[in-house]
Amino acid sequence: MIILEEPYVSQLLKDTVTEIKLPVLKNATSERLGFSKDVKLLEDAEFIELLKSQKTCKIYSNSEISLVWIAKNLGFTGILEKIGLFKDKFRFRQLIEHIYPDFSYLEVEFENLEELDIEAVRKPFIIKPAIGFFSAGVYKVSNGEEWENVLPALKQEMETIMGMFPAQVLSSGKFVLEDYIEGPELAVDAYYNGEGKPVVLNILEHLFPAEDDVEDKVYMTSKKTIETYLEASLELLRQINEAAKLWGYGLQGSELPDAELQVSWLQGSELQGPGLRDFPLHIELRVDKSNRLVPIEVNPIRFAGWCTADIAYYAYGINVHRYFLEGLEPDWRKILKGKDEVQKDEKNNRTYCLLIAKKPDDIETEDIEAFDYEGFVSHFEKPLELRKLDYRQYPVFAFLFTETRNSNREEIERYLRTDLKKYISVKTRDCS
Repeated sequence: MIILEEPYVSQLLKDTVTEIKLPVLKNATSERLGFSKDVKLLEDAEFIELLKSQKTCKIYSNSEISLVWIAKNLGFTGILEKIGLFKDKFRFRQLIEHIYPDFSYLEVEFENLEELDIEAVRKPFIIKPAIGFFSAGVYKVSNGEEWENVLPALKQEMETIMGMFPAQVLSSGKFVLEDYIEGPELAVDAYYNGEGKPVVLNILEHLFPAEDDVEDKVYMTSKKTIETYLEASLELLRQINEAAKLWGYGLQGSELPDAELQVSWLQGSELQGPGLRDFPLHIELRVDKSNRLVPIEVNPIRFAGWCTADIAYYAYGINVHRYFLEGLEPDWRKILKGKDEVQKDEKNNRTYCLLIAKKPDDIETEDIEAFDYEGFVSHFEKPLELRKLDYRQYPVFAFLFTETRNSNREEIERYLRTDLKKYISVKTRDCS
């Protein structure tokens, strides 16, 4: 069963819903999409009753905006507790504390940030909303001097964006300060199947313009990406599910058994719950100096935000929405072998990217005359699809899917350094 919400429903997702005739919650978004009669839009009561009649609670959404409706209506399913484990970043840190005993973190009320003893906080650190979305309110702080600049910028940003998303998606009430993890950043789309087994559908590398810049601008994937991180990602997801089972009866953080005892402890417990089953998620990770995958955050009941998840379709022929909804698993060995057959030399090896064209913070939306989409796309050797957004509603001009030869990776690096102002026409002000 699926709940569709703003800000973006891709054509691939819409077509998937139509093809498999999936029950959809009736709301303003699903009605606006204009589905055919083959797709039944269910009123709230119908959706709830159908869910009650099913043996499992299998919910998927394209957007965390749906958490508002889920919180009000699906308390009987137990899914709220699972969502809460991940959506609350402080609670998630507690959940995996035993896996990363050397990781430092704390929670601070927003109103108390000015009184925070910044010298007592281990640096560098990342500050972010305990409940957040789309890198909003996320800053890196390396020293006390930087903190003096970050704090007012953070306050201003929160004032600007707080009205865009509901409290279940983005809240400025509490912030988490946690160790900054040096190393590559990854984003993994995965789900736990009906038996609780993790299934990885895609692995993306999140590229940044600079070390201290955490803006969402480029996500890329390739055969090498999957081969390098697949097994480690699966193992981490297995560990997270074991921790989720233990959490269900009151054990958390340092109270959890160490890794060697967990298996026997679980097997001997009559209270063991099902853990995470039929549960989709998007997990963001860093690869530390020891090549250990360390979670940054987990976004529940969805895959990569907006339309980023669709990159798996271009790169590997994987429709992540269909794979979860139908319980399918990629045969990665076969998929990657197929890549070898098609890409026989380095010149033809390919990297697939999702490029995000966000509105510069120092340009007011009302001052924008137009965005040069053609000029933007022309700088890439093989654009696959451009998806335009209404930048007057959300601070993004477009998403662009590209295919790039590994021998031409410079075009990706160039985009990371590109100032999008070159594509923006600003209105002429009347000074009379």
